[in-house]
Amino acid sequence: MTSPAIDLPTESPRKLHEIESEITELAAHIHAATYRLLVLIREFDEREGWGGPGMKSCAHWLNWKCGIGLGAAREKVRVAHALNDLPKISDAFRRGTVSFSKVRAMTRVATPENEDYLMQIADRGTASHVERLVKNFRKVKRIEALEQENQRHALRELNWFVDDDGSYVIRARLTPEQGERVVKALEAACDENDSELKNVPAETSTTPAVDPMSDPVAARRADALERLADAFFGKPGDGESSAVTGGDRCTINLHTTPDTLAADGETAEAELESGARVSAETSRRLACDCGVVHWREDDDGSALNVGRKTRSIPPAIRRALQRRDQGCRFPGCTTHKYVDAHHILHWADGGETKLDNLVLLCRHHHRLVHEGGYGVDMTAGGPKFTDPTARTIAPAAETRFRGNVFALKLQNRQVGLKIDSETTIPMWEGERMDDGMAVEGLLQLE
Repeated sequence: MTSPAIDLPTESPRKLHEIESEITELAAHIHAATYRLLVLIREFDEREGWGGPGMKSCAHWLNWKCGIGLGAAREKVRVAHALNDLPKISDAFRRGTVSFSKVRAMTRVATPENEDYLMQIADRGTASHVERLVKNFRKVKRIEALEQENQRHALRELNWFVDDDGSYVIRARLTPEQGERVVKALEAACDENDSELKNVPAETSTTPAVDPMSDPVAARRADALERLADAFFGKPGDGESSAVTGGDRCTINLHTTPDTLAADGETAEAELESGARVSAETSRRLACDCGVVHWREDDDGSALNVGRKTRSIPPAIRRALQRRDQGCRFPGCTTHKYVDAHHILHWADGGETKLDNLVLLCRHHHRLVHEGGYGVDMTAGGPKFTDPTARTIAPAAETRFRGNVFALKLQNRQVGLKIDSETTIPMWEGERMDDGMAVEGLLQLE
């Protein structure tokens, strides 16, 4: 005997206006939480909390630890610092009444004098309105600058000299057109992802912005200029690709000795052709992947015998190394261009030029391994890195509890934020914005 079927009550679908209200309310909570996130990022960056083993910047730390795209991470760091001088935009962002998209756009041109005006546009318009105003304002400023172009063209120059310590000092004055090309090239060379960034269109974009780094910006530009030189020497026609990664990028004559290159050697320095001297460890780094000529001299420095040049890493092994490592292997590093092949046991100390003794490192981390006291060993699971205190550097970021939407709402309420479904909706009623009048109003505040 079978039991009669029982009709269980089914849950009726939620009404659309309820879903809409929850979306807009939750969006406002997220805006407020994003403000809090940026405040924490600014403090974390100012106190260099990211300055752990081998990290290049706060943006790189966010990329590694929080899974934020490098371009979006840079933009968050930029906006976080900009908000420190913009109290009115910060307050609106803190209360969840403006989105990160609007704030990101406003902070490109905002000053304490014009933030009131920008907030009027943000309160009454969409993110598209704010983006268009900022874009048009910057366009007007560029047009004004064209009047000075002829004077700048006449003053262009570039000079260099070798300082007393052997350092090269370069000074240049370029026209806006020349400067734009050079600066864009330097920005692109500062990091492998820079070419994908600029004026991020969305929170998850990978477009570049200002990125405070572990080294001063001027020092990073010096490194970028070296990368540009590498790219020039590796241009098509020179027998290698435009992104040269090792071997004969160009010829820099370093006069050293086996004792200088040995790990337990006693010689402190080697000499470049210009007469400048570099440390023994710098010599070992330069010799990791280079052409080597055995050159015998007498006591007066005259050549007695010059051997054939050999490549420390043959092209076939380099291709296999590139295929295996795909870029810098230092934990958390995403660089895959302008990388060096590092001998884990230096060839000057008897290390073999084979895959088990090689690892790809970017210039920053290659220097850390040689001159910075960091270490690397090859294990069955891949390279293992240690910091200067011999502690192992974790190969991946820790996984942590990320919180939930209920905790987010509770936290915002605990700090006195009154957020509902109307909080983040602008007062725009569909009217068209007068772009000319909007830009003129912003110009008058300068």
